[in-house]
Amino acid sequence: MKLSATRLNVLLLATCQGLNGTALSIVILAAPLAGQMLAEDKALVTLPHAMQWLFTMMTAYPASMLMRRFGRRLGFISAEGFYIIGGLFCVYALISSQFMLLWIGACFLGSGNGFAVFYRFAAADAADERFRSRAISYVLAGGVIAGFIGPKIATETRDLFDASLFIGCYAAIVAISFVKMAVLSRLKMPRPTVHERSAGQGRPMSEIARQPRFLVAIMSSMMTWGLMVLLMASTPLAMQVNHHVFADSAFVIQWHIVGMFAPSFITGALILRFGLANIMLTGALLQVGAVAINLAGMEVWNFWASNFVLGIGWNFLFVGGTTLLTTTYTQAERAKVQGLNDLLVYGTAALASFGSGAMHHFLGWQTVNLAVAPLVLIVLASNFWLRRIPAQQPAE
Repeated sequence: MKLSATRLNVLLLATCQGLNGTALSIVILAAPLAGQMLAEDKALVTLPHAMQWLFTMMTAYPASMLMRRFGRRLGFISAEGFYIIGGLFCVYALISSQFMLLWIGACFLGSGNGFAVFYRFAAADAADERFRSRAISYVLAGGVIAGFIGPKIATETRDLFDASLFIGCYAAIVAISFVKMAVLSRLKMPRPTVHERSAGQGRPMSEIARQPRFLVAIMSSMMTWGLMVLLMASTPLAMQVNHHVFADSAFVIQWHIVGMFAPSFITGALILRFGLANIMLTGALLQVGAVAINLAGMEVWNFWASNFVLGIGWNFLFVGGTTLLTTTYTQAERAKVQGLNDLLVYGTAALASFGSGAMHHFLGWQTVNLAVAPLVLIVLASNFWLRRIPAQQPAE
C-alpha cells in the first residue's frame, strides 16, 4: 500500500529522529568521560555537553526562521554540515589532547541539533488536528532506534583507535550524518511559496506569550528538559565514581533513551483517550519516582530503573507540551513561536548541563537529585493551572 505524503514524511522524519538520537546518545556517553579525560579542572567535565545544548538553544530560533524562508528539507540537509564539522573537531581534540577543541566541536554538534529539534514540528505542521499529536509521537518514537543502536555503537567504537579513547565514537557521529542526509533527501516537503515567505508574522510575540496555554506548554517542556538533563548528564559520572564499568553506563543510558522514545508509539493515542492534562501529570509523577529511585541506592539497578522511568516521564511531558504549543499559534506565527519555544527549552537544557558537572563534582550525586525538586514543583503547578484553562484554538 502506497503511503500518503504526510505519512511518508512522518516515517522519514522518525527515521532521522532515530539517527539523530543515536548520535546524541553516543555524545551522552562519550562527552562527560572524554571531558574528564582531557579537562584539568574536573568541575568542567560536562562543559562540552553543556556547550552542545547552549548552541542548540542559540541556533533554534534562526533555524526556524531560515526554514520558514527556504523550507524544512533544505534546512535539515544543510544542518548536517554542522554535525560533520563538529565530529571532526572532536576527533582531532582527542588525538591532540586539547579540551578546548572538544567543546568547540560540541558547539558545532549543538548547531546541527538546533535544526534537528524541528523534526517533530515539521510532522505536526503537515498533519491535521486529529493526527497532530500522533504525528509528533511517531516522529519521537523514532528515537527508540537510538536506544538500542547508540550505546552499542559507543561501546564498540570507544577503544577502536589506539591514539585515544572515544575517537571512534565521534567518527561514528560523522558517518551517521551522511546517512541522515540520504534519508532527508527523500522528504516530500515543498519549499514555501512566495506568498508564504512574504506573509506577515501574525500577532506580536508579546500577545502570543500572554496566552495561559502557551505559558504552560513552555514551562512544561523547559522544566522536563532541565530535570532530565541535570540527572542524565551526571549519571555516567556517578556510575564511574561508584566503580561501575562503561558497559553498565551504556546499558543504563540505552534504557533511558528507550524510556524517552518507546512510549511515543502510544502517547498520542493516550492523549486523545485520557486528555492532555492527565498524561502530563503522569509524566511529572514519574519523574518524582525517578528521583526517589536514585536516592534509594547506588547499584546498577537503581541507575537503570531511575533513568528508564525518567525517560517515560520526559516523553509524556514533552509530547504533551509540544502538542499544547501547537494550539497557541496560527500558520503565519508558527516559525517564530516554535523557534522561541526551542530557544527557551534548550537554553534550560544548557543551564542544567552546565550546572550538572560542577554540582556533581562539589556536592555529590544526592544533591544533584535533590536539586530537581523545584523543577518538578513548577511542572505540577503548571499542570493544575492547565486544568483551569478552557480549550482554545487560535483563529487562522
